[in-house]
Amino acid sequence: MSDRERDRRITDLDTLKALAHPLRMKLYRGLTVARAATASQLAAQAGEAVSLVSYHLRKLAEYGLIQPAEPRSADSRERWWEPASDGLSIRDEDFRDAPEKAAAHTAAGRLFSEQRTEMYRRFLDERPQWGPEWNAAAESSETVLRLTADELSGLVRDMLALVRGYEERGRAADAAGDGEGRENVAVHTYAFPFRV
Repeated sequence: MSDRERDRRITDLDTLKALAHPLRMKLYRGLTVARAATASQLAAQAGEAVSLVSYHLRKLAEYGLIQPAEPRSADSRERWWEPASDGLSIRDEDFRDAPEKAAAHTAAGRLFSEQRTEMYRRFLDERPQWGPEWNAAAESSETVLRLTADELSGLVRDMLALVRGYEERGRAADAAGDGEGRENVAVHTYAFPFRV
């Protein structure tokens, strides 16, 4: 891959707004899964016109969220894209200093949550097609803990480190041509305080 960051922290409002568009987020997720794709491939996945997808890919590239990728075919007319980083992070502390920034951060968080929920609903609807092995491996649970803010920060760091270890294991296996039995797996975590 070309000059790709490990993680990209989004700190400015314009980049957040560029990503927090339903189709752009869907395209970004599609690129993350595929690691590289053309506008035509992504348009087929999203059920959208290639011209519309191309426009939104250019917008994502304008804000440095995706970048041109090495061609994966002999067709020189195809333009390939890839994520510009292995991950994105968006933190509250970068958007709380102005009402417009806080509102945009909240709206983006809601969009991401809705899309993640839709992914999980689709899995539930398609569950019979996955078979017993995948159904036994899939997990949905809730644990209520009593923590301090510092303990919650530590828990999140530990969970992310664990998930990244599995991510690296999967990438290494794919790079070695050992993708047998591997599927895309979404791990969604939400860790937040609440009062009853």
